[in-house]
Amino acid sequence: MPDTPPEIDRLIDLMARLPGLGPRSARRAVLHLLRKREAVMAPLARSLAQVVLTARDCSVCGNIGTTDPCAICADPRRATGEICVVEGLADLWAMERGHAFKGRYHVLGGTLSALDAVGPDTLRIPALVARVQAEGVTEVILALNATVDGATTGHYLADALAATGVAVTSLAQGVPIGGELDYLDDGTIGTALRARRRV
Repeated sequence: MPDTPPEIDRLIDLMARLPGLGPRSARRAVLHLLRKREAVMAPLARSLAQVVLTARDCSVCGNIGTTDPCAICADPRRATGEICVVEGLADLWAMERGHAFKGRYHVLGGTLSALDAVGPDTLRIPALVARVQAEGVTEVILALNATVDGATTGHYLADALAATGVAVTSLAQGVPIGGELDYLDDGTIGTALRARRRV
């Protein structure tokens, strides 16, 4: 097998660091890019270079955009008094895809975890409390993942925000639309049963 040029080896190594890609997947992706240099690789390289120069962290909510504050925080129509708290950017983007929430967000940057030494000051919890006090927020919606760390973080946030008088709510959890009971885990069924409502 011929030696791969060091520049290509470096590209494969960098691609292998991306989530979901190992060395073999990265090699296949690089081979595809090399075969499609003009159609795919060149535009990708230009786009990456542009994002490196223009991407900004929003100092208000923690989102990433090309301005600070981000487009969501700067939009006056979003000043509904509601803040939706999410763990990370992927969760914010998922909420935005649904077009159901019209307020503003707060990205924590993770969840509390004693095992991983992630405490309240590691996350953007103090910034959230300050926003609630400064922006006249009426409701904080916790859109955290249904994990032990997510639940722990939710309880901590409810306690931290108790003195502000703001309403703290969480997303409903349970049987998804189109879900069949036979395929759901016991925890999901139990949560759905406890959160039942009158029809």
